Amino acid sequence: MVTTEREGGSPMMESRGSTPPADSPAGAVDAPPGGGAGGGAETPRAYEGVWRFTAPAVDLSVPQARHAVRDLIRRQGVPASDDLVQGLLLIVSELVTNSVKHAALLSPELAVEVAVGAEWIRVSVEDSHPYRPRPLETDYAQTGGRGLLLVREIAAEAGGVCDVEHTAGGGKVIWAALPLTP
Repeated sequence: MVTTEREGGSPMMESRGSTPPADSPAGAVDAPPGGGAGGGAETPRAYEGVWRFTAPAVDLSVPQARHAVRDLIRRQGVPASDDLVQGLLLIVSELVTNSVKHAALLSPELAVEVAVGAEWIRVSVEDSHPYRPRPLETDYAQTGGRGLLLVREIAAEAGGVCDVEHTAGGGKVIWAALPLTP
């Protein structure tokens, strides 16, 4: 089961320590909904905000998280192209799958966060496992292990960025921020 909270309702969100550097494009989406996510004193658009989904670290959570993100983007009226949404959903699938496969033993629950600013959308997956993965290089002989590489490629192709960071609680958060317009 996936549960949802809007920003302000979760103490974990306030202390998770996964804000990207202020000078990165992703920094713009971390401002709270009332704080002008575009960087100025503008009134936020109706689709701007931060939502957090929590789910158990099990295989069934992968499609549930993907559907929850897709439904949220539609419900909020986020001005994202179909290609952008498909890229975001693939990123969510890869990151949740990685958390389920590699972190479930130490992190029985994971969190997916969607932050939408005036010009950017950011998705992140957080778990309590301390290992900070690095993308593998392309090795066509391997049948797996390239999920983070794929996430980086999708983000770069869309003009976005991604990173892996430690959380204040000793876990990690992996995020990707993509521009709403190419």
